[in-house]
Amino acid sequence: MTQTITVIRGDGIGPEIMEATLHVLDAMQLGLQYEFAEAGMAALEQHGELLPQATLDSIRTHRIALKSPLTTPVGGGFSSINVELRKRFDLYANVRPAKSFPNTKSRFPSGVDIITVRENTEGAYIGEGQTLSADGETATLTQKVTRRGSERIVRYAFDMARRIGRKKVTVVHKANILKSTSGLFLKTAREVAAQYPDIECNEMIVDACCMKLVMEPEKFDVIVTTNLFGDIISDLCAGLVGGLGLAPGANIGTEAAIFEAVHGSAPDIAGKGIANPCALLLAAAQMLDHMGRPADATRLREAIVATLEAKDSLTPDLGGTGTTLGFARAIAARV
Repeated sequence: MTQTITVIRGDGIGPEIMEATLHVLDAMQLGLQYEFAEAGMAALEQHGELLPQATLDSIRTHRIALKSPLTTPVGGGFSSINVELRKRFDLYANVRPAKSFPNTKSRFPSGVDIITVRENTEGAYIGEGQTLSADGETATLTQKVTRRGSERIVRYAFDMARRIGRKKVTVVHKANILKSTSGLFLKTAREVAAQYPDIECNEMIVDACCMKLVMEPEKFDVIVTTNLFGDIISDLCAGLVGGLGLAPGANIGTEAAIFEAVHGSAPDIAGKGIANPCALLLAAAQMLDHMGRPADATRLREAIVATLEAKDSLTPDLGGTGTTLGFARAIAARV
């Protein structure tokens, strides 16, 4: 059975890690077809706009996209192309796993297996209501949290936990200070959690959560939180297991889903063929899970782990001297 997905090659190292990822997916013989679309600087150069309508139409048609990092130029277009994509397709759930892998430059080479579920469409992060006074002395920002937005992200986290066999969800908030916005999120989360008696629910203030993550990350399972807190916590979790080179992300909505490497476009190493493709490959594994192909997702993850264990063709960030495509070929040989 064939299925077409939208593929966005991205900017900087994006085309290199996408080539590597598609090489592995093709080796798996999954029957995937690709419709290539442009966004970011590549789209600006070719089409005169950062996010062409043809790209939006492709995502809307195929409902699944695999995306490399994009560069949003300063001073023009959207404040963030990624945020704009989330708004356009109401991709309300950002799912960021952080898992220990062998032979990585990690402070926790084992024992960490955390999934951060972050609300993706509300809160301070989306930048609504930004103003600067005429004298340039006072800046303001509107932070909006809704019951609907809170309910659906917390329910997503609990449904996901139940589906994949996770036992505990930690609700992270700052309701002790942000009594209106974070307070509404926490109140709603409690109402949802009561409907899942089979899953343990903890509540934790965001600053205490960050401290505990650094000290005892093995005690966390699934974290659910608001947009800005989730952005920070998910990067912290990535740092625990070796950095953003091993950090995939999924942006899930009811009408579409976009899977991505969450690191930047790294223009300083673009074209050198040394970028680590693991984050995008792990995002592809998330994509396969979403497509209802968990066995293929497991096969891909196991091939990545086996290649890391063998120290076969590892890229420089992982302590090796391999190339992006060479690393991908080593993984492809194990799928």
